[in-house]
Amino acid sequence: MPSPSAPPRRLIVAITGATGAIYGVRLLETLRRIGGIESHLLISSAGWLNLQHELQLTKDDVHPLADVVHSVRDVGASIASGSFATDGMIVAPCSMKTLASIAHGFADNLITRAADVTLKERRRLVLLVRETPLNLAHLRNMTAVTEMGGIVFPPLPAFYNRPASIDEIVDDTVARVLDLFGLGHPLAAAWPGLRGEPTD
Repeated sequence: MPSPSAPPRRLIVAITGATGAIYGVRLLETLRRIGGIESHLLISSAGWLNLQHELQLTKDDVHPLADVVHSVRDVGASIASGSFATDGMIVAPCSMKTLASIAHGFADNLITRAADVTLKERRRLVLLVRETPLNLAHLRNMTAVTEMGGIVFPPLPAFYNRPASIDEIVDDTVARVLDLFGLGHPLAAAWPGLRGEPTD
């Protein structure tokens, strides 16, 4: 009797209505370059507004970057069930509305339902939350998601590696996100440490 084959490695990627649509796009592009990862894409209506405004991208530009594209209204999709094995989910960028919906378990569309499934199945959920300054509701929602096992990952630029362009800043953030899933990537090397004289 043949043994069942292992499911492919899968990642769910959602792009919502916070600024920083480039993070979601670069993530999809990098998963394509890595290979061996089946990407499932979700984009909210506000996410589409930002893709068009910030990057001048259309559905014809973005959809081919993913292996599977789901409508946010399709709550009967495969990724709405915990029986559909994935490595986890990344929301890049994550709006405060989406954060609030996840924190309170609304599951009112396929993005928040898939995030809810990711948490209940104890899979990795990474939210690239984008807002500043933060009010108390934002902070409490971040705490709630963290207490449920999610990872709140604001895409803050790192300057210690002396980035020379926006692309390098974006790549560094995407690299760190992929590191959380144990995925090798061509984007950024690990920090080698400072090699100067000790200061204390």
